Amino acid sequence: MWKLSPFFSIGVAAATLVSSSGRAEEIVRYPLPTPIVPISLGVELPAGKALVLLSGAVPFSLPDKDGKTPPPPNGTQAQAKLTLERIRQSLESLHLTLGDVVYLRAYLVGDPATGGKLDFNGFNAAYKQFFGTAEQPALPARTVVQVAGLASPDFLVEIEVVAARK
Repeated sequence: MWKLSPFFSIGVAAATLVSSSGRAEEIVRYPLPTPIVPISLGVELPAGKALVLLSGAVPFSLPDKDGKTPPPPNGTQAQAKLTLERIRQSLESLHLTLGDVVYLRAYLVGDPATGGKLDFNGFNAAYKQFFGTAEQPALPARTVVQVAGLASPDFLVEIEVVAARK
């Protein structure tokens, strides 16, 4: 016998309210029942909205005037901040903003500064500078996972996002 979670019940009730309120053309962000972290429980897109899927972004810097690429900054927080800034710039080049992001997935390598464990607090500290702010209050649905490694042994962070074009 299937049991429905309270989150599913809340989502169905919210979807019913949204569909009856005439907001069917808007992106709907369902808040967490208990907002422990700045993310949405889920995001619902109306028909006709285009999704833009950005490839995973990593914390690399552009080569300097001598053609040398500097290493990424140390630590999950610094790398997440650099990566989110690169994502913001990529979105702007596509005429989108961080407010258009409906889903974010972060891959984190264990940080040597935390004994090789995922630095969730460091990641969240960077994330909160870009999402859930007064300037950009829209919260995406989100997943954060620890992985064994990324494309470069220097990378602690890779982030991919899905944005909705309004």
